[in-house]
Amino acid sequence: MKLVIVESPTKSKTIEKFLGKEYKVLSSFGHIRDLPKSSLGVDLEKDFQPKYVIPSKSRKVISELKKESKKAGEIILATDEDREGEAIAWHLSEALKIENPKRVVFHEITKQAIEDAFRTPRELDMNLVNAQQARRILDRIVGYKLSPFLWKKVAKGLSAGRVQSVAVRLIVEREREREKFQKEEYWTIKATFLKDNKEFESFLSKKNGKSLEKLEIKSKEQAEKIKKELEFLPYKVSSVEKKESVKNPFPPFTTSSLQQEAWNKFRYPAKMTMKIAQDLYEKGFITYHRTDSVNLSDFSLNSAKKFITEAFGKNYHSFRKYKAKGKTQEAHEAIRPAYPEKRPEDSGLEKQHFKIYDIIWRKFMSSQMSQAIFDSVAIDISGGEYEFRSTGQTLKFDGFLKVYPMKFEETELPDLKREDPLNIQDILPEQHFTQPPPRYTEASIIKQLEENGIGRPSTYAPIISTIQARNYIEKDENRRFKPTEIGIVVNDILVEHFPVVVDIKFTAKMENELDEVAEGKDTWEKTCRDFYEPFKKNLEEKYEEVEKKDITDKPTDKICPKCGSPLIEKLGRYGRFYACSKFPECKYTESLKKDALDVPCPKCGKGKLAGKRTKKGKIFYGCNRFPECDFALWDKPTGEKCEKCGSLLVQKGKQIKCSNKDCDFKKK
Repeated sequence: MKLVIVESPTKSKTIEKFLGKEYKVLSSFGHIRDLPKSSLGVDLEKDFQPKYVIPSKSRKVISELKKESKKAGEIILATDEDREGEAIAWHLSEALKIENPKRVVFHEITKQAIEDAFRTPRELDMNLVNAQQARRILDRIVGYKLSPFLWKKVAKGLSAGRVQSVAVRLIVEREREREKFQKEEYWTIKATFLKDNKEFESFLSKKNGKSLEKLEIKSKEQAEKIKKELEFLPYKVSSVEKKESVKNPFPPFTTSSLQQEAWNKFRYPAKMTMKIAQDLYEKGFITYHRTDSVNLSDFSLNSAKKFITEAFGKNYHSFRKYKAKGKTQEAHEAIRPAYPEKRPEDSGLEKQHFKIYDIIWRKFMSSQMSQAIFDSVAIDISGGEYEFRSTGQTLKFDGFLKVYPMKFEETELPDLKREDPLNIQDILPEQHFTQPPPRYTEASIIKQLEENGIGRPSTYAPIISTIQARNYIEKDENRRFKPTEIGIVVNDILVEHFPVVVDIKFTAKMENELDEVAEGKDTWEKTCRDFYEPFKKNLEEKYEEVEKKDITDKPTDKICPKCGSPLIEKLGRYGRFYACSKFPECKYTESLKKDALDVPCPKCGKGKLAGKRTKKGKIFYGCNRFPECDFALWDKPTGEKCEKCGSLLVQKGKQIKCSNKDCDFKKK
């Protein structure tokens, strides 16, 4: 019997279908060894040697695998083909004491790919293992050395991460850009012209050499002055430019572009997208989903050509090979359907999985299709010293848009010739204001991380979910990221006192160093040493230099309603709050944020409702006399009483409703 070990039970079932009866496929259920949770687990004095342990959840699995491995004539490790998969394979070989294990890798779970992989096994790639090991050790050092500093100098429960802290910095800095932004007024002038009973719109422009650009109009008075001048001018067509314009298809998906598209189209968070993609990969629907490559195999290119020419005709096919910008981690393929001929509508997938498979299939297929062709026209209209411009386009040939539809506007203009006179029908000045840079969405923060070389395809989703779980960032009403108060404080401390840790260029440089370890050009021990020695020296200095009270405590003129002592403004894990200066004798606290309400407690009548947070950071509204009064609500009270039963009204989404579950009163 030959024993094959993979990470996932789903993957094991899929692979088992393609192997003969002499194979037994078992799952390790993910990682089976890791650094201990209770200690650093890295010997800093002995070249950063890690002390791996088998977590309690993996002990039963390891016992089963040991038992089966003793019966096996051959053991084959078939974990994922990236660094993390290579590390899991190495940990399995160490835990099970397998000498010279056979290693097989495949980019897709299809019969052909599995058979090819098992015909050409290789040895473990220790360069990939060491790169992953270095990443894990560096992250552990930052987390276990810097987090206690935050506990001592700011508040218990805080944590710092080598890559996550840089992501928080990006979001904090964007928020500060927004706060500093000064909006500026500007105006545009739109005119409606008439030709052969056909109206069309045109925008006032100015000549800049041979091109036209929009005229700068800074005030209403200036706009009205220009409007009056325009009303009585004769107009004629000064130029007509007709041409064909083309739109090329985009490359197939990488991890980053899939996460961005899933957010833009479906509002799927990166973590959810990766979970669905993992399922699709393990069930054999798509190729490996953690990749920064846009390369496509010859097999997939030939399959696409066959499908496109048979389904749409030869004129819809256009052979393309894509090359990624910058450096890709390993020679993977892009994310594509494992069986290109399998249409999404024939997949039998449930709704969420169908949506992700559908865009993967369409993006891949469209990448091998012809350009979309548009008939474009630009018309310039002159009147005195002023120029207007109208642009139009109509679709001539849909090409790849047949498979991957995209938004575009078709505007048909009248058939005009140079010197044609025109009648102006309407002149409309429109006021605008410049806008601040937008907050990051799931898609735009991933794009920013990728562009700055922060993290790798497998890390984007964990980065985002981790800093949300730590309450360093949250989503606003438009589902865009904004920093929390504690996120801003932690970021500012790290930027001021540990600038290297949160330096964007330094973090990108570390990724390059990890790439060099993976390529065998550097050692993991040297990479860890180069980071740790200056980090350790700086950390020791900051323990002496930084005083907690300078960060966390601010005096106020407020008085504690419980004991009459002064209240101070303190900083906790979930932001600033008021606390009694006599703590721990008096444990009175009060919300400082807008969650504090001037609403009398309906239960005791003495206290007032205030916003508080659970241990997980969720806001609720409770009486400020707790524990004497335990009244609490999840939804924010408005201060009004219900017209039907007299209970408090609360805000739930865009509705105001009664807090009494037995009352159905609602209003917008």
